[in-house]
Amino acid sequence: MPDFSTLRIAPDAANPRIARLLLNRPERLNAINHETPRDIRAAVEWANAEPGIHVIVVEGAGKGFCGGYDLNVFGDADIDHPCQQERTPWDPMVDYAYMKRNTEDFMTLWKSAKPTIAKVHGAAVAGGSDIALSCDLLVMAEDARIGYMPTRVWGCPTTAMWTYRLGPTRAKQLMFTGDLIDGRTAAAWGLANEAVPADQLEAAVMKLATRIAGVPSSHLAMHKMVINQVMLTMGLEQSQQMATVFDGITRHNPEGLWFRRYAQENGFKAAVQWRDGGQPIPEGDEARALIREMEARKAQPGA
Repeated sequence: MPDFSTLRIAPDAANPRIARLLLNRPERLNAINHETPRDIRAAVEWANAEPGIHVIVVEGAGKGFCGGYDLNVFGDADIDHPCQQERTPWDPMVDYAYMKRNTEDFMTLWKSAKPTIAKVHGAAVAGGSDIALSCDLLVMAEDARIGYMPTRVWGCPTTAMWTYRLGPTRAKQLMFTGDLIDGRTAAAWGLANEAVPADQLEAAVMKLATRIAGVPSSHLAMHKMVINQVMLTMGLEQSQQMATVFDGITRHNPEGLWFRRYAQENGFKAAVQWRDGGQPIPEGDEARALIREMEARKAQPGA
């Protein structure tokens, strides 16, 4: 079996036509680091090269599916990296290249000739929802949660899947609020194929995967190609290009820089509590003034 630092993949012991792709950083809620997108791509490519595999189940180890990008790496740390450049003038195309590559890696789940099923327990949030919604099908525990909270500040979902999976009205509601919905709501809205009690999630996913696995792989590939082509014709690739550019802007405009400075000064937990608590988020000149105050405090001797 291939060896990865952030996940595991292998045929299911009971049904080798089913590959089990396990996001495997439970100590960090399977948060996305620099290696995760590449590992996902490589794992999907491995499964597609295995003629005996017909369907891929994507799941998370530990308490949840995926908590989004690892904020120890991308959030409150005082470092520069390709998608958060602050010690030099921001280069949007460097940012775009890094995030677009991540998006394309996640989208190997969507482009895979073998159907993919996201099995979601706990949380599939922020970048974790990008991974879940890049899968063809979504089965959730009733009490699981999915959403993209950073739409309130400091993020835009680069896969742009919400509209294509939900329709514009529901997608606008979630993008404008940053709210999470549970598995029951996701199923009622048509985002999830099914929502079941948590103790029945494994059985429900494997029943669906087993049913799919009995179909010839060539038929599955053709049916998926036809359906995906509809989404491409609707403009999916253009939407993702725009969303990935906008994601960089949300992290470098005054509101995004305020959020990062606040997280660096007070910790990301406090920043998230402000973002998600319902109080107005500083913007424009107010955000710029707060940034100056925080940077002045940081520059003081002993800070």
